[in-house]
Amino acid sequence: MKQVYQGKTKDVFELDNGNYMLKFKDDVTGENGVFDPGANTVGLSIDGIGKANLKTSVYFFEILKAAGIKTHYVSADVENATMEVLPAKVFGKGLEVICRYRAVGSFLRRYGAYANEGDKLDAYVEATLKDDDRGDPLITCEGLEALGIMTRAQFDSMKELTQKISGIVRDTLAKKGLELYDIKFEFGYHNGEVILIDEIASGNMRVYKDGVIVDPMDLTAMILK
Repeated sequence: MKQVYQGKTKDVFELDNGNYMLKFKDDVTGENGVFDPGANTVGLSIDGIGKANLKTSVYFFEILKAAGIKTHYVSADVENATMEVLPAKVFGKGLEVICRYRAVGSFLRRYGAYANEGDKLDAYVEATLKDDDRGDPLITCEGLEALGIMTRAQFDSMKELTQKISGIVRDTLAKKGLELYDIKFEFGYHNGEVILIDEIASGNMRVYKDGVIVDPMDLTAMILK
């Protein structure tokens, strides 16, 4: 296999059949040793989180598949922490999308003059460019269009998918007594269609129980039990 990308939380390899393989790591994003799904640096390593994130991703990808929502997911080998995916192309050099239900994290740091921690948000969607050197800057639909990264139609499709998928994740967690505060996704396009790529894992979301944030490993155990 040929390695084509080395990421913070997973590596990507090209398979002989034209698909790709994601190898999940035990690293999570954060700052100063504190987990933060919106951070653009590796903050800490958690033993076993790679396999745990893969198990969680498979769990949600199967739910989305049953709901008729297309993703890049093909199959997974949990024991080896790998997932086979379709060869979707990223937008630009990579684009991340966050859906927010409550004001926490980087949202609160930016807009704290107008919001208090935990304030409710109506599935607010924001996009950031994957660019470590520039702190993953926020970008608007108009900015993405002006830079030739994505069209308005692609952005609208991505936003609609983000809110739909986030709603499915939120409702699934609510059945387990958990509340989704925010979740981070990545999208690409395959055969001209915008689809969800990357993962849907505990390390990419903030989830609270009884007003207290849930640790990623504990969250995975709660999701999969």
